[in-house]
Amino acid sequence: MTLHAALLPSPEPALAPVHTMILVVVTLLVTATAVTDLLARMRPDLKLDEIQIKIRSWWVMAGLFLFAVTVDNRLAYGLVGLICYLSLKEYFTIIPTTSADRGALFWAYLTVPIQFYWIASGWFMMAILFIPVYVFLILPARQILAGETTEFVARTARILWGVVLFVFSLSHLALFLSLGTVDGRAVGGRELLLYVVFLTEVNDVGSFLTGTSLGRHKISPKVSPNKTWEGFLGGLAVTVAGAVLLRFLTPFAVSRAAFAGLCIAIAGFFGDLCVSAVKRDVGVKDSGDFVPGHGGILDRVDSLTYTAPLFFHYVRYLYY
Repeated sequence: MTLHAALLPSPEPALAPVHTMILVVVTLLVTATAVTDLLARMRPDLKLDEIQIKIRSWWVMAGLFLFAVTVDNRLAYGLVGLICYLSLKEYFTIIPTTSADRGALFWAYLTVPIQFYWIASGWFMMAILFIPVYVFLILPARQILAGETTEFVARTARILWGVVLFVFSLSHLALFLSLGTVDGRAVGGRELLLYVVFLTEVNDVGSFLTGTSLGRHKISPKVSPNKTWEGFLGGLAVTVAGAVLLRFLTPFAVSRAAFAGLCIAIAGFFGDLCVSAVKRDVGVKDSGDFVPGHGGILDRVDSLTYTAPLFFHYVRYLYY
């Protein structure tokens, strides 16, 4: 060790990555709250009531999520499990079902505690295989026992698709907590979870703001009339920039962070469109009113159904 290094050792980071991320989120929410409140007083004609309600909901959602993820894994498992259950329940309330589907619906709901038991117990392979293999076989068998063959394929597929999307895919958020720290770095699954959730929501907000202000060219009018190329590209740009700036939560170099941001933006876009297609199919605008200012819970987790599993397997392949 040189004399200079001995006298002036490298300083430790002032904040851990998780605490830095909390500070970033709080700063953004305080800024958004202050700006919208100021504009509402100065320009009452802008009618910012809905945006203010959205921001208040963000305070609640961000607070609950950050508290659960940073305090204890059991709280995080419980919160993500609750999100899966509420998402599945909301999905089942908007799709057509019959009395013959009751047994299959019961088993569909039962997948939530079983899936989270595998995750909490550390049985990774069962958490990955349980729904795509075992539930895929069990639910159609239960439908057969109901003795109703009318629209058997459509009825069974609707239930299975909901379980895959809102239990299997979303449960990957909890699977991040099973990942240890990356060798030689002070980051791991907890930080990566914060990274993908934050960037997914930033992509949604960026797409909404740029689409609302600049959107002209629609991407898929029949599926989601408000989705425009300008909004998509705006969300993508914000997400890639955010992915690079927040790479202190990850083991990524700049190039890998930018690629991750690109993938999250594209995956989030298609996750959003998938749930929009479901709502169009059943003839509803919003899946519910569970989150004030945002609509139903599906309207908040739709993008995560794609980004969570894809990003999880991306980082697991690279570092674990």
